[in-house]
Amino acid sequence: MEDEGKKRNYLSNLRLGEIFINQSMINSEQLKKALEIQKTDSKKKIGEILVSQGAITQKQLLQALQHVYEAEYIELEDVILDPEIVSIIPKRIAVRYKIVPLSKENNTLTIAMANPLDVNTIDYIKEYTKMDVNPKFASEEDITNVLSTHYEVGGHFDDILEKVDVSNVSEYGDEVNLSALEAISQEAPVIQLVNMIIVQGIKERASDIHLEPNKRGLLVRYRIDGILHDVRMLPARIKPAIISRIKILSRMDIAERRLPQDGRFQLRFGAREVDLRISSIPTVYEEKIVMRLLDKSQGVISLDSVGFTEKQLGEFRGMIKSSYGVILITGPTGSGKSTTLYGALNEIDSIEKNVITVEDPVEYKLERINQINVRPKIDLTFANALRSILRQDPDIIMIGEMRDPETAHIAVQSALTGHLVFSTLHTNDAVSSLTRMVDMGIAPFLISSSVIGVMAQRLVRRICPRCIEEYTPEKDVLENLKVNFKVPDPGKFKLYRGKGCDYCKNTGYRGRTAIFEIVRINDEIRSMIMKNTSSNEIKEAAIKNGMRTLLDNGVAQALEGTTTIDEVLRVAV
Repeated sequence: MEDEGKKRNYLSNLRLGEIFINQSMINSEQLKKALEIQKTDSKKKIGEILVSQGAITQKQLLQALQHVYEAEYIELEDVILDPEIVSIIPKRIAVRYKIVPLSKENNTLTIAMANPLDVNTIDYIKEYTKMDVNPKFASEEDITNVLSTHYEVGGHFDDILEKVDVSNVSEYGDEVNLSALEAISQEAPVIQLVNMIIVQGIKERASDIHLEPNKRGLLVRYRIDGILHDVRMLPARIKPAIISRIKILSRMDIAERRLPQDGRFQLRFGAREVDLRISSIPTVYEEKIVMRLLDKSQGVISLDSVGFTEKQLGEFRGMIKSSYGVILITGPTGSGKSTTLYGALNEIDSIEKNVITVEDPVEYKLERINQINVRPKIDLTFANALRSILRQDPDIIMIGEMRDPETAHIAVQSALTGHLVFSTLHTNDAVSSLTRMVDMGIAPFLISSSVIGVMAQRLVRRICPRCIEEYTPEKDVLENLKVNFKVPDPGKFKLYRGKGCDYCKNTGYRGRTAIFEIVRINDEIRSMIMKNTSSNEIKEAAIKNGMRTLLDNGVAQALEGTTTIDEVLRVAV
């Protein structure tokens, strides 16, 4: 890192032409020729001349200029702007000085400029906004395009809706004027509407944005802390334009409306990088779109903060320090399994070990971890990737999901030949994973020899810290739950809930944590697996050995004031 910093400093002190030579973009003859042209036309910049000659590309020029300006280069095409931030700088000032307000943190306004060394403009913006200014570098063309998109329409959501003109889109049954629809999808009002839907979702911490067509229009819903909330109903007339805009962004076929499609795109929102995975399915009221939001700027969550008790954390860390064996994490979609796996991989010493993952898709990129994205269309499946991985001298393998018997067999064989294997399954509890593997055709003796631990998990909503209150529950509330630990005497304990406030949108909850049940495969359970014992009997044995079920763990967290009994019952029963 120190050498890289010295290199950047060295480059920033060179003239632009010398930077191109230093980075082997051009040779000295090309530079000499460009300088001669500049002598006859002093208004032309050296970079523009080299681009016009085909010596370098426009992108190479922009990337080199960031060394001259000593400012990060931003591709505004991938940036989505917050209307509240845009409103800080009036249109007349933004256009005159060719700047785009990107984000605001504390009293610092980050802006994109065509010339970040223009101290006069920076000083003016500081004086106008009464804020510190953090300049970034962007191309003048990108800035002009963004200004025309975000300042041309302006106004609130309803005002922008009125600007959407779909009169040119004629539709007869399954036929639609695609050229007119694509043109409207690229117009400023539609772009702003889609951006505002995404911006609001990001600001409200939505994990998914649902666009559901019905006979009234297009219903926008956000999944926040695991629960779907209706946000607004868009008029039916703009459904095709909104859906087409999202499909264009995610490189999906706007002409194909009869079959499901998948796509993805990335964007920047302030200092945050957000990855959006898009899914479309045809319904009787046109296509439904779901956008899954992954905020990459949050990074990988540490195992210390996912919700383990001290005892559970010690058990799980003990498992991931094993030299070989299979570790399974189970739970429904959206229960945080991938987050826990990434937290585990982040703790592994990847300097001394070769760690390879097979995922669908790769959500977070980790240093010194070799990650493979499955691509079923070219037959790069979990099973096929695993066969190749075993020839790569791995120490640890992470399989995103055991979806088929072939993948499960290879995973078990990998563990038996000295590899540590992480994977996930979809079962209701930890012990059921063992019987699921039997159903997938894995012999019980292979399961007992390879699996070293199984963990089930669910996500529960946290009580809002700003409106939490304690209350006295009904006397028999805990007795009816039938937990496997001694409950407090009736009347001698309190439970907690959120009253509802602006901070939690009057839900009483803010954020989520996980509850777990962990089964360490000891000799007793190993023997029961060999005998093909039922999952209920294995679960009873695990409880006798100290396992806390999902319900036990959830109730314990409710007693501590982390979540509520109702929330535990919602996910664990």
